[in-house]
Amino acid sequence: MGDLDNTDYEAYEQDIKLLVDTLRKCFNADKARYNIVGHQNALFIEIDGLEDLNPDEISEVAEPVLDELDMDFDQISLLPLKKKR
Repeated sequence: MGDLDNTDYEAYEQDIKLLVDTLRKCFNADKARYNIVGHQNALFIEIDGLEDLNPDEISEVAEPVLDELDMDFDQISLLPLKKKR
């Protein structure tokens, strides 16, 4: 990803927050959060309750959302939400 000015970065961040919230709602989860690992161009999304689903169930719910995605990440991973200590 190239240099972003402040307006572009805010729009980029809003797009990520919208994606995370959409996936949270698709999984009927109370909580979700994300982490971007820039040097890997990866987006990790933690969603409450994913630990109760198998990979096929997760894919079935997430694929329609991710297929519509217009973001340039090399990797997007959905993970169970880890409880903060």
